Amino acid sequence: MTEALGRASPGDLKLLDAACAVAPPGFNRWLVPPCALAIHLCIGMAYGFSVFWLPLARAIGISDPVVCAGMTLADALTTTSCDWRVSDLVWTYSIFFVVLGAAAALWGGWLERVGPRRAGVVAAFCWCGGMSIGAYGVAIHQLWLIWLGTGLIGGIGLGIGYISPVSTLIKWFPDRRGLATGMAIMGFGGGAMVGSPLADLLMRHFADETQVGVGQTMLSLAAIYFVFMMAGAFGYRVPRPGWTPAGWTPPGPRAGVGTDFDVHLRDAHRTPQFWLMWLVLLLNVSASIGIIGVASPMLQEIFGGRLIGADVAFTAFDAEQKAAAAAVGAGFVGLISLFNIGGRPLWSSASDRLGRKRTFAIMTAFGALLYGIVAPTLTGASLGLFVLVFCALASMYGGGFATVPAYLADLFGTRYVGAIHGRLLSAWSLAGIVGPFIVSSMRDTAIAAGTARDLVYPPIYQVLAGLLLVAFVANLMIRPVDKRFHNSKETPDPASASTAAVAGDTAPAPSGRRTTLIVVCWAAVLAPIAWGIIRTLEKVVVLLN
Repeated sequence: MTEALGRASPGDLKLLDAACAVAPPGFNRWLVPPCALAIHLCIGMAYGFSVFWLPLARAIGISDPVVCAGMTLADALTTTSCDWRVSDLVWTYSIFFVVLGAAAALWGGWLERVGPRRAGVVAAFCWCGGMSIGAYGVAIHQLWLIWLGTGLIGGIGLGIGYISPVSTLIKWFPDRRGLATGMAIMGFGGGAMVGSPLADLLMRHFADETQVGVGQTMLSLAAIYFVFMMAGAFGYRVPRPGWTPAGWTPPGPRAGVGTDFDVHLRDAHRTPQFWLMWLVLLLNVSASIGIIGVASPMLQEIFGGRLIGADVAFTAFDAEQKAAAAAVGAGFVGLISLFNIGGRPLWSSASDRLGRKRTFAIMTAFGALLYGIVAPTLTGASLGLFVLVFCALASMYGGGFATVPAYLADLFGTRYVGAIHGRLLSAWSLAGIVGPFIVSSMRDTAIAAGTARDLVYPPIYQVLAGLLLVAFVANLMIRPVDKRFHNSKETPDPASASTAAVAGDTAPAPSGRRTTLIVVCWAAVLAPIAWGIIRTLEKVVVLLN
């Protein structure tokens, strides 16, 4: 490592060089997952940005929105005298996830060349810098700056940050690929669970009679996130060539698992396996993301007054009943969020034992069963069973995200898995459009036709079940990659090429000091997760009562 530093040119940012991130002998691999969690918890706040929409919709009027009749979306981008509509602000959310997939696809190969440390630093500057630009846009009331900074630049940080730990963790945990990716991607799902209540507290602190406190809150979050993300980025280490976990013997080649070869990034998209996986991810996400987006109104419309102990339909709620039902709906959303997060390590860890293909077969088949047969029969039935069904669906939604990277590593090897995963995430970008479009268009059409609110959703469930059935078939069609695309693993990764191979090198039992460091690192990421869970459970109590 010292030699690598010495060879770096004076003008280089030496600590960001890929060779400088190679782990020294005796490094404990359990120090790496907290680094991934630190970055994913920060960028996962993208899911929680809806906490800003209502305050921003009265940023000028403060107590009540300043509404300008006839304002177009183009007008909203530059107006300084009219409050924005929520529909104008929600475009930021759409930009997030479209850019995330595009950035992951475009810069995935670059990440594999420069290593996770430099990628993590770039992600921190983009995500936190984008939020800072967005905060300035709030201050001068320019929506285009929010779109540009928070949406576009922040979205680039999302894409690079999301894939930064994937190949690294898979290389550190060849014996537990599913567990490794599940731990990291759990953080992305949990980011909003931590960030949303924190943002709410900060807005309450900064708000007064002249401001709603969103700009200051975004700047504060950007500062906090920058510290966590930089700590995570500089904590990244990659294993030296030939490293294996103590006591683990690499398995021989077996059906569907690439263990003695890699598929080059330039060849991955030429294989049917890539496009089948792309289709599976597209359909699995589309089947859930749209319905999760309307979870609260769905529950209220289906169960109406039963949620609050009143014999009244949803459309007949008075103001007090609407507020009470909305609180129950928020508890439902919170519970779904917990299962979405918990399903990530649960299903991905299970895939280490069951196999990736079998795990996806179970998730897609079970999801199709719940959507197609169980959910449509629950209108007017047990609230508890309804909640349980959608919690199970949320767990498989998160589990699909967490299992995909390990599945790709099995099929294509570990050398280029981060870049291949980045390209696959373009399916997520498209699903973010397809899923909500299916649900919202079918819902709006049914309501416009006069369909009773509790009967609006069963046809939607049937369509979503069909998507999962197609995903089930596509998953069954995945076979091992043809040998003509195989490359041997003789050429070391760029991130560790300057370090001598140490096949079989294993870490000794950690010293007391190293154990303390591991505990501190894990505590730093688990403490905010625990706080977020507690705040979420406070909302869930309303639902359970």
